[in-house]
Amino acid sequence: MNFETISVSVDRRGVAALTLRRHAQHNALSGLMIRELTAVAGLLGEDRAVRIVVLTGEGESFCAGGDLNWMKEQISATRAERVAEARRLALMLKALRDLPKPLVARVNGQAYGGGVGLISVCDAAIAVEGARFGLTETRLGLIPATISPYVAARIGPSAFLRFATSARFFDAQVGREIGLLSAVVAPEKLDEAIEKEIAPYFAASPDAVAGAKSLAHALAAPIDEKLIEMTLTRLADTWETPQAAEGIAAFLEKRKAGWVPADTKK
Repeated sequence: MNFETISVSVDRRGVAALTLRRHAQHNALSGLMIRELTAVAGLLGEDRAVRIVVLTGEGESFCAGGDLNWMKEQISATRAERVAEARRLALMLKALRDLPKPLVARVNGQAYGGGVGLISVCDAAIAVEGARFGLTETRLGLIPATISPYVAARIGPSAFLRFATSARFFDAQVGREIGLLSAVVAPEKLDEAIEKEIAPYFAASPDAVAGAKSLAHALAAPIDEKLIEMTLTRLADTWETPQAAEGIAAFLEKRKAGWVPADTKK
């Protein structure tokens, strides 16, 4: 499997290591990475030799959210183009969530915005101590719309409300308390913890695992086309507001947005 922004390797046990490989950009999601993750989800899902998928990031970060250049492209895009790009992100997350194999996040560092979305579509997530997280979209005058069905399903509506509205950062221990993470370990214990997490799956029937995963999703609130379209519409509406224009301009110019009090730290 040859990709530009990700890599995939499968060991003799059938464990696929899916690695985000844009470490210079803190593994931020670009348009190409979104397309490649969607494609690899389909390939891994169909590969009978793959039993388990472990998703991680190269370098010190897991995924810092949306890529800066990708964000710049959205500024000049039309509403239809923004909706189309957001739909690609939504469908990538859904493809990973619906993967008929266990998907475990090896969270090696920070995760913001879309990075939190990636964690939320995994069946389990082990993170290192010291990792930081945040739903930071409202700092830009935007909302975490595309990732919201997955994040809210993972951490619950109350926690989603608190973190999505405030854009506050939180640490790994809080991430575990709200259900985003399954466990938090010292960096040198991360691989050991991943091995402990995936070991039970080898005793389970692969087809039964796929069936049980599908059943679990069927018991939850559906994340269907109607829900996805609603989130895309709300995001598109927000992009067209004056505060979104100000927030994104402030971010690119590395200054405080107009709504931030002058004596407030950035």
